[in-house]
Amino acid sequence: MKIILVLLDGLGDRAYKVLEHRTPLQAAFKANLDRIAALGSNGLFHPASPGQCLPSETAHYLIFGYDLDEFPGRGLLEGAGYHVPFESPDVLGLAHLSSVTWEGDLPVLTHSRRDIKGDGAGLTRLYGSIADYESEGVGLRLHQTQFNDAVLVLKGDVSPFVCDPDPMIIGRPMAEIQPLAGNPEPEKAARTARALNKYLSHCHRVLKDHEINRLREEKGQAPANFLAIQRCGRRIRHGSFRERWDLDAMFVGSGAVFEGMAHEMGMDFVRIKDGEDPARDLRERIEAALTDRSHDFVHVHTKVPDEAAHTGDPVTKWKAIESLDRGLDNLVRALENREDLLVAVTADHSTASVSSLIHSGEPVPLAIAGPGVRRDKVAVFDEVSAAAGCLGFLRGRELLLMLLNYADRSCLLGHRLGPEERPYVIRKVKPFRLLEG
Repeated sequence: MKIILVLLDGLGDRAYKVLEHRTPLQAAFKANLDRIAALGSNGLFHPASPGQCLPSETAHYLIFGYDLDEFPGRGLLEGAGYHVPFESPDVLGLAHLSSVTWEGDLPVLTHSRRDIKGDGAGLTRLYGSIADYESEGVGLRLHQTQFNDAVLVLKGDVSPFVCDPDPMIIGRPMAEIQPLAGNPEPEKAARTARALNKYLSHCHRVLKDHEINRLREEKGQAPANFLAIQRCGRRIRHGSFRERWDLDAMFVGSGAVFEGMAHEMGMDFVRIKDGEDPARDLRERIEAALTDRSHDFVHVHTKVPDEAAHTGDPVTKWKAIESLDRGLDNLVRALENREDLLVAVTADHSTASVSSLIHSGEPVPLAIAGPGVRRDKVAVFDEVSAAAGCLGFLRGRELLLMLLNYADRSCLLGHRLGPEERPYVIRKVKPFRLLEG
């Protein structure tokens, strides 16, 4: 049985007056999503607990059956995805240029990552002006990855257990980096925090007087005068996706963080670039999944709903969903005609189109369709209709357990073949041998 999990990133949303108190998904015309709902079982899903606001990378780890203490950090995943050179003991963090205004001794955030516009070559010069730095025995090197994104690599006796300085909310001051309370390596974390605070101070001194920032201010642009750091992490050795589920997996999508995730989990990654037409992009990703003959499990990902929500316009997200739905036509035809195909469609989290939150914590709809899957009475795919489905409310790894079940690959609980209990039927075991005596 071939399993295809289609994940529409940030699909869930809230209800808006402009949409007659409906969510963008409820308002959208989505014949293909509704058909998938009608072909199978429906329910609600959250990778953790309702109300928790999850970033995509953390949600994916939970969906794929990993625990939070196995999550290596967004910085590590992006570093791996962008092929930044680093070694396993290193700490990696996300970095980007932002703009601050000093109010007394407080550096108040006025323009964050998405707000820094202008000439890409100028930003590259700003990144290039921040030379390698060393303090407290910690070496720091910044790698620009694209327009206003970078990965910071920390080498030495370092720890990822430090807080973020970036408040991510305009009007709030940048925070001092401190070691996380109760962390397992307090001396390393304290050293790392001191080194990072000195490094950010050094970066600000270099950036504030840089000629590029003087030119930016003359053009009426915000000066990119502060380096913001987020979500430090370090490689964690954990089992591969195949070891967890006995499924040969492929990840189809775009974005370095997802390539890094696939690498860390031992999945094959197929990058399909985002274009101007969401329907065409998703159709191409679905086709890669349908025609693949080398994998039991294919994860198809698109960031379109999340990015549409971040425009702050529910109507923009509604239209984006309608476009994506057109790209599911071949998947629906395959579901209606193939007996070897199990499909799940859901999201990793909700992204509210109008909110001060980055992501919100409402559950998202889930539909599972394929041979033998119960067909409930739900025929519309949205956040409210799905609640009446027979799947109920699934969380975290329960989604993969359900897919393993419908693929007839689940192991009876308590049946032990081999030295470790697994959720799947182990196909290769050490055979019994007759012993002398």
